[in-house]
Amino acid sequence: MSDTTPESPWPVRDLNTRVKQWIERLGHVWVEGQLAQINYKPSWKLSYVTLRDPQAEASVQLTCPSSLLRDMDLSDGDRVVVYGKPAFYAGRGSFSLWVTQIRRVGVGELLARINALREALAREGLFDPKRKKPLPFLPRRVGLITGRGSAAERDVLAVARDRWPEVDFEVINTAVQGPSAVPEIVKALKVLDDAAGVDVIIIARGGGSVEDLLPFSEEALQRAVATCSTPVVSAIGHEPDNPILDNVADVRAATPTDAAKRVVPDVLAERELVAQLRARGRQAVVGYVNNQADYVGQLASRPVLADPYTPIHRHAEELDGWRRRLRREVVSLVESQSNDVASLRARVKALGPAATLARGYAVVQVRDPDAPKQRGADAYSVVTSIGDVAPGSQLRVRVGDGSMGAAVLNVTPAD
Repeated sequence: MSDTTPESPWPVRDLNTRVKQWIERLGHVWVEGQLAQINYKPSWKLSYVTLRDPQAEASVQLTCPSSLLRDMDLSDGDRVVVYGKPAFYAGRGSFSLWVTQIRRVGVGELLARINALREALAREGLFDPKRKKPLPFLPRRVGLITGRGSAAERDVLAVARDRWPEVDFEVINTAVQGPSAVPEIVKALKVLDDAAGVDVIIIARGGGSVEDLLPFSEEALQRAVATCSTPVVSAIGHEPDNPILDNVADVRAATPTDAAKRVVPDVLAERELVAQLRARGRQAVVGYVNNQADYVGQLASRPVLADPYTPIHRHAEELDGWRRRLRREVVSLVESQSNDVASLRARVKALGPAATLARGYAVVQVRDPDAPKQRGADAYSVVTSIGDVAPGSQLRVRVGDGSMGAAVLNVTPAD
């Protein structure tokens, strides 16, 4: 029994000292477990490891010299057996196991199960890039699933509203570790997927050990995310963390802050981009107009456009030239044809009957009493032989200036 009373309590230092003395009496022990988190750097004198019980929700902090881990190439999930002495640090009231030996047992059951599930889901095609849905450029409403009052929630909301103050969030707080985490997250996921106006869903959680992030590698959650019609962004832990949700989600964000940047556009940057595009567009239009104006100016400076009537005048001169040539050709042709006509007329006139009669010749025609009258006049035929007439035949003698009647007295043949 303690010798303390309300009037004479122990100081904290006395309590921690007594606990330290009692724990140190336990001596050295061998402990088996699964490595869940290794904080190690070669430059550190001491390293800190979390050892997890694979069968229950229990873990213990290990402290060991960094030289003990340097050549072992350990990683989260490895099954190990450690030899150490329980230690209690009275100054801060913390417990750990001071380890002097570490022996590898095999691949950790936890990570082995996660890797097996990861491979099975990959074979089913849940990681196929073709099924990934693109994020909307400007979501109407963003669904957020995260722990209540968590740093992840604050980071997402703060960064998103800093980038776009009018962004609308629908936040559902759930457990993010422990046995109730998966059912609550799946339920929240369905609510947001069915909600009108929610264009993208963010599942966010801060960093933690492998066992803390185990819910985000559970099969039920992966299949719920795979069936969502709304794009899902995984923002679990930090960059090195890689739960299966990162592979199934449509977009993997390194951190909750990165998720906010991926989902919500930066309104200032977008406005600046729009201003730049407008300036570039204005510059392009002005440049095009100036180029066309210069081109028009060059065209206008050409002689053909400086005096638009020049081609008309040139063609008018050509037409005048053709007109003169045509007139000249026509006049020449008319004169030539006129001369030909005059020559032919003279020849015809010289060879015609009138000219022959004018030279003293006469045309003798004999009346044919048997021929019918033509237009009420007697019919005459030209006498070409003495056989065409007989004594007493009536004749008509045509001379140059008229005709006269005569009768045949006798017919004498030529010698």
